Amino acid sequence: MKFKYIIYLLLAVVLGGMIFYRISENKQNTDGGKGKGPGGDKKPAKVTGIILKPQVFSDNLSLSGSIDANEQVEIRSEVSGIVEDINFQEGTIVIKGQQLFKINDLELRAQLSQAKTKQTLASENERRARLLLQKEAISQEEYDIASADFRSAKAQTQLIQAQIAKTSVKAPFSGKIGLRSISKGTYVTPTTVIANLVNTSQVKITFSIPEKYATQMKVNTMLSFTVAGTKEQFLAKIYAIEPGIEVATRTLKMRALAQNPDGKLIPGTFANVALPLEKINDALLVPTEALIPVQNGKKVFVSVNGKAKEIMVETGARTDKDVLVLSGLKPGDTVLTSGVMTLKDDSPVKVTLK
Repeated sequence: MKFKYIIYLLLAVVLGGMIFYRISENKQNTDGGKGKGPGGDKKPAKVTGIILKPQVFSDNLSLSGSIDANEQVEIRSEVSGIVEDINFQEGTIVIKGQQLFKINDLELRAQLSQAKTKQTLASENERRARLLLQKEAISQEEYDIASADFRSAKAQTQLIQAQIAKTSVKAPFSGKIGLRSISKGTYVTPTTVIANLVNTSQVKITFSIPEKYATQMKVNTMLSFTVAGTKEQFLAKIYAIEPGIEVATRTLKMRALAQNPDGKLIPGTFANVALPLEKINDALLVPTEALIPVQNGKKVFVSVNGKAKEIMVETGARTDKDVLVLSGLKPGDTVLTSGVMTLKDDSPVKVTLK
């Protein structure tokens, strides 16, 4: 029986000790770890910070663009007829002016021969009429009719010659020709696409920027870009800018030209463009961990006379580690970078500078 009372007594002692420990702990927490310093102030929080100094900052705008061929055209025939000869290999380089294919022109040549005969006869009639007019054997009106017949016959001859020239289709510029969709003996019309001709020695990069950056854009500005499948960076130069903002998207479209001697850049692919903006010579940069998001924007804490002071800031571009501050701070401010989430305005701080 005594043993049972001893057990109860030990349990009571243990429970009482736990209660006493808990009360002491709560009291310590309530005091906030207070240590009385001069004037009875709270013990300063230990934080780290940096002193702001103006820096040179080159901002880049990350954009998505598309790569287009410098020149691209669908090869077609201007006249209808049977293809009698094909003079190119698919996927090869062709030279400007090179004949690509030939359409049968036997019928046109027969028409040309007939037209030349009529032109010769009309020319002779015009010559005779002119002699007779000089002798006043015919009227001016009769001569005018003979002269008109000659000019009409001559124009008909030139028209047929032009049609015959169109039966020989030539490359309008040098480039790589794609897959053909015809064979010898195919009857083609002006709507028939024979093949695509693409000049990829240079490529165009088309992209759009937000309107707020429009005033910073200039022709001949250099930019860099990458494409999927490779980490290689390519360079391009802006050569054309749209004169106005697209109302629907509030963006400004522009184009840059890049050299492509090795053919690594394929038209139709996407480009990740890094467009440099104006260089800022006196930029103020703060570490990302110093910024605290709040309802109306962002804030930071600075150390003023040993106390944390809350300041609202406006930010701009960012890098991997830092953020550009546009307003709210000035050179020489001590910006707190650690322990900021637990600080309040006018909290005492002890700053260790990085």
